[in-house]
Amino acid sequence: MADDPHSIGDILDGLDELAGEQDRVSLGDAVEAFGNRSYGPFLLVPALIEMSPIGGIPGLPTVLAAIIALFAVQIVLGRDHLWLPGFLARRSARADTVRKATQTLRGAAHHADRWFHGRLPALTRGPFVRVAGVCCIVLAATVPPLELLPFASTAPMAAIAAFGLALLVRDGALMIAAMMLASVAVAVGAGLIGSKT
Repeated sequence: MADDPHSIGDILDGLDELAGEQDRVSLGDAVEAFGNRSYGPFLLVPALIEMSPIGGIPGLPTVLAAIIALFAVQIVLGRDHLWLPGFLARRSARADTVRKATQTLRGAAHHADRWFHGRLPALTRGPFVRVAGVCCIVLAATVPPLELLPFASTAPMAAIAAFGLALLVRDGALMIAAMMLASVAVAVGAGLIGSKT
């Protein structure tokens, strides 16, 4: 991908481009393709993968949550260049599976890209980025126990996706909505976990 993505459509285009160039698409390939000038894709892409049909693979939501937490810690620390350890960077999916996932997400991406853009951009810079990172760490921590319940991990992943999209398109109003969604997701997740213990 020549340019950093500025919308979900750009991210899906980038994943399709990678899938068209090789038999398997690795996380390392995606990190390299999305550049390092925006934190948004690094939160958004794993969350979108979990919310797609691929997310139904047992254990994958927990792996994706770990990746999100790793990126979120680096965001909180203010790192300019986000890093993945080799064993995660080498994790890959078949190209046709990636293409199916991107096609599934196209409709929702089109609507999201139309609605979310550039409102209250000051809320997507400086300390607010670190606040988003902390929220994503907390949300990611709820995923492993929720994975035991069908589709329960989708709620925290949706909140993480909202943070990623807010940072990607510089939409402060969406950042506020993501914080509210995060609060609801954590409360509901805690209730579900509590009811199963």
